[in-house]
Amino acid sequence: MAEEKTRGRILLVEDDKFLSTALADKLAREGFAVIKASNGEEALAKVRLARPDLVLLDLIMPQKTGFEVLADLKLEPSTKNIPVIVLSNLGQEADIKKAKELGARDYLVKSDVEMKTVVEKIKAELAKTVQP
Repeated sequence: MAEEKTRGRILLVEDDKFLSTALADKLAREGFAVIKASNGEEALAKVRLARPDLVLLDLIMPQKTGFEVLADLKLEPSTKNIPVIVLSNLGQEADIKKAKELGARDYLVKSDVEMKTVVEKIKAELAKTVQP
C-alpha cells in the first residue's frame, strides 16, 4: 500500500472550538496533517513534541498569549526556524508590528480573510521552507 503523502504538518493554535474545527477540516481536505492546540501552554508542548512544518497561531488565548508563544518559539534553537503565521482578531498596526518583530512570517486578521486565503498563505510559506 502506498504511503499517503501530506503537504506538511500544521500546528493549529486556536481556542475558538468552532473556528478550530472549521480550519482543521479545511486544512485536512487540502492534504495537511493537522495538530490542534487550544491554549498557549499546549501549543508549546505540541510544537516541541510534533515538530510541525508551520504554526498557525491565534494571539488571544488562555494560559499564554500568542505573543508569548511566538517569543518562546523564536528563543528556542530547536523551534526558532519553524514558520509562524498569525491568525488573530487583533488588527491594530501595533499588534501586527509586534508579531512580525517577534518573528511571525505573516499576519492575517480573522475578520478580513477567507479560509481559502489562509490555505494559500500556508502553501506559499511551506513552499519556501519544505523540500519536496
